[in-house]
Amino acid sequence: MNNTDKLYERRKKSVPNALGIFNPSSIQSAKGAIIIDADGRELIDFAGGIGVNNAGHGVPEIIEAIKSQADKFIHASFNVSVYEQYLDLTEKLCEILPHGESTKAMLTLSGAESVENAIKIARAVTGKSGIICYDGSFHGRTMMAMTLTSNVKYKEGAGPYAPEVYRLEFPYYKPSMSSRMTSDEFDDLMIMKLHKTFSSTVSVSQTAAIILELVQGEGGFTVASKKYVQYLRKFCTENNIFLIFDEVQSGFGRTGKWAAYEHYDVTPDLSTWAKSMGGGMPIGAVIGKQEIMDAVKPGLIGGTYLGNPLSCVASLASINYMQKNNINAAGEKVGKIVREKFNQLQEKYPKNITDVRGLGAMLAIEFFNPETKMPDGDSTKAIVNKCLEKGLIVITSGTYGNCIRILSPLFIEDEILEKGLSILEQTIEEILS
Repeated sequence: MNNTDKLYERRKKSVPNALGIFNPSSIQSAKGAIIIDADGRELIDFAGGIGVNNAGHGVPEIIEAIKSQADKFIHASFNVSVYEQYLDLTEKLCEILPHGESTKAMLTLSGAESVENAIKIARAVTGKSGIICYDGSFHGRTMMAMTLTSNVKYKEGAGPYAPEVYRLEFPYYKPSMSSRMTSDEFDDLMIMKLHKTFSSTVSVSQTAAIILELVQGEGGFTVASKKYVQYLRKFCTENNIFLIFDEVQSGFGRTGKWAAYEHYDVTPDLSTWAKSMGGGMPIGAVIGKQEIMDAVKPGLIGGTYLGNPLSCVASLASINYMQKNNINAAGEKVGKIVREKFNQLQEKYPKNITDVRGLGAMLAIEFFNPETKMPDGDSTKAIVNKCLEKGLIVITSGTYGNCIRILSPLFIEDEILEKGLSILEQTIEEILS
């Protein structure tokens, strides 16, 4: 039994089985895009701690910021004592992610907590309770976030769920639809369904907010239609409904921009953040228009650990590092390389690979079983396990677990990226042949 196996044996004894294993790997150290596992093996990281390490592992500036802050103070609670580390970060967030003429931000500990607070803010400020979300979405595992989440496996048995939540079909035009309708016809159909929801399910006078991921993380990296999103912005403005974008997984260079919404030429009323915002430390944020954020009554938002100073300095150091080294250009570059490889694989296996999709470096490849005519989660899982044997960490995505998504660090050396893609290509060929 090797050291990794021993760790998993210990895991069985003290950790609940319900904490899933997305990839059966281990880690004892990491640098850049390379993880050293408990047995000393080098593994190429295409999972990035589930989208947390856009800047890479072991960034010296982030490590030094954490060490320096730990020598000063570790916790005070921003509700008790104001400190510049919190303010430095919120000022930076408002600078790079403006929401209109004036922007404010509050800090949280996670993406789910960001979502919970965004929904609270929307309901409190509008005085309405209805929330619209989408099929294929993932917003977290806390009560409201779990209710908004689409996939049954993340919520089964945990009801009753939060009330006043309504779900729409996600506006992703799949290439296979082309024989039935054009992309414009699809957009018009989705807009019609939006209006139908407000005439048959919930009224605009009851609806506080519409929340969506522009690129769905757990949903398989499906990308929302630009025409639909732009219409949605107009519709929300006209009907006093807040538009909330969940940028937890898509933010900070992953799509080639700070925010996925920058691709759409729209600005949300509120947005939620976490993951790569923290450079590996637990932190999130709700960013919003000043008039919305300031309309919340004192006491509704806050928490003991929100904006922990260690996480604040790590986040600020990470953002500064990403700015200095042009994370958005890195996201575009990685995305072009990965998409080219995925397109080649789809051309080689058109019956098994039914879609290549995403935005920037937030890309996924979808597998289908032509014999059963069903999503091929079995082959996808086999690819994940075989890649690990060859020295590559990848993880799945999609409602049926039949997509492999790329969440590698964006500051990744060309040769490491190419080696990882080569391992993935070889493995896919082995499994599908």
